[in-house]
Amino acid sequence: MVVRRDLSIPPEFINDKEFLYKAAAEKIGLAVEEISAVIILRRSIDARKRGPTFFVQADIFINEFPSEVKEEISYSSLKSDKVAIIIGSGPAGMFAALRLIELGIKPVIFERGKDVQERRRDLRAIQQNHTVDPDSNYCFGEGGAGTYSDGKLYTRATKRGNVKKILNVFVYHGADADILIDAHPHIGSNKLPDIVKAMRETIIKCGGKIYFNSRVTDLIVKDSKIQGVRVNDLNEFYAKVVILATGHSARDIYFLLHKKDILIEPKSFAMGVRIEHPQSLINEIQYHTKNKNKNLPPASYNAACNIGERGVYSFCMCPGGIIVPAATAPGEIVLNGMSLSRRDSPFANSGFVATVGPNDWKNYEQYFPLSALMFQKELEVLSFKLGNSTQSAPAQRVTDFVNKKTSSTLPKTSYIPGIISIPLHEVLPDFMTNALRNGIREFEKKMRGYYSEEAVMLAVESRTSSPVKIPRESESLMHLQIKGLFPSGEGAGYAGGIVSAALDGENCANAVAKYIS
Repeated sequence: MVVRRDLSIPPEFINDKEFLYKAAAEKIGLAVEEISAVIILRRSIDARKRGPTFFVQADIFINEFPSEVKEEISYSSLKSDKVAIIIGSGPAGMFAALRLIELGIKPVIFERGKDVQERRRDLRAIQQNHTVDPDSNYCFGEGGAGTYSDGKLYTRATKRGNVKKILNVFVYHGADADILIDAHPHIGSNKLPDIVKAMRETIIKCGGKIYFNSRVTDLIVKDSKIQGVRVNDLNEFYAKVVILATGHSARDIYFLLHKKDILIEPKSFAMGVRIEHPQSLINEIQYHTKNKNKNLPPASYNAACNIGERGVYSFCMCPGGIIVPAATAPGEIVLNGMSLSRRDSPFANSGFVATVGPNDWKNYEQYFPLSALMFQKELEVLSFKLGNSTQSAPAQRVTDFVNKKTSSTLPKTSYIPGIISIPLHEVLPDFMTNALRNGIREFEKKMRGYYSEEAVMLAVESRTSSPVKIPRESESLMHLQIKGLFPSGEGAGYAGGIVSAALDGENCANAVAKYIS
């Protein structure tokens, strides 16, 4: 007999099998000797009360043992001559490729950046030398932006596809099985490169191809049908289908589509700053104690409010993490956050952003349909200039920002290129500063201590999502005008994170199979 129950486990006993079995027996009113196994299905932390505890959902086996779970995924060598081109090797592109292999279709991926190992030296160049390679950085390269910016796998996109399968694919390629049960699964930027490499090896072993340092510079279109792509302004490759999975920072793709009169649209998004606190302060706020149990992870938070009709919210929160320079071109500053698997940095950072809509970019209508993008870009260029034309970020204490004062000193930060005191309340757009200032006051009501002298804001956090949408048909997932072109993932405006992008990649692969069957 198997029963499913919810259990509350104190942090000090979360790794104690004997305690778990005893708690399960007490929950169902049986002797512990009758419990054959306890399989945890879901694990989260309830920190709402004074004493944080683990909330566990488990299957309890009574006088019987669990049967072996059948593997959900398998990959075989390709035998068909059907081919699909994929532009980009981020989560949408890689999961589209893996799904195409399952469907018997050969994926051919073109990635403008380098493989996951070669990317490291370019990331080091940004951090230490303030040098940005426009084809190899925190956003571009094998694995996409998520590889070196944390690997958070939490998603609300549960209706878009099989989230469990996406997580299983990660485990199949080397991720810790804990991601299958954690409410907010996380891999870590130290582990993701090996997992991404393993995915690449699966694709190649089965007969797929991946070309690095291969930037798609043109789409070959005839009679409103895709014919193939041109790479590096030189070589042409042909296929009946192209999955466009370039991520939200590949601006050259948006300009290319617009130049070729292929329909794109401006899209609302969000911008603001990276806000950083000492992790110990966030632990105290969230766990209601200065003495965090060693079995509790570094505390995170997720906050949102409305300031008038404008949303203000935390984004991509990184407990025990660092802030990184994620610019994709010289002459701009773009900030992001990341954590290693241990999340052992003394800092906690998060995007702290306000929604941006058509009224905010109305002065950029001459650039339509790239109006939102040009507004986004202008703030990134401004941040670069304010940072002495380096990757040093303009920064301000949170208390000074709220009180409209220039910071005479700045607290320590995780941001390696350094920070420069700038009155952000004067240089950022008024709508943004007003929303963020009032957002801090609202967040303080929910998290006493959030408004702190120890907290610092760095500008600019601008790449929360794409400022451009590439419209597609709801059923076929093809572009409204171009047959065989499948816009996918964050760059097309249909995802917001690793898992949702992976799901969209799989959905596009399924749509491709229908189209070329």
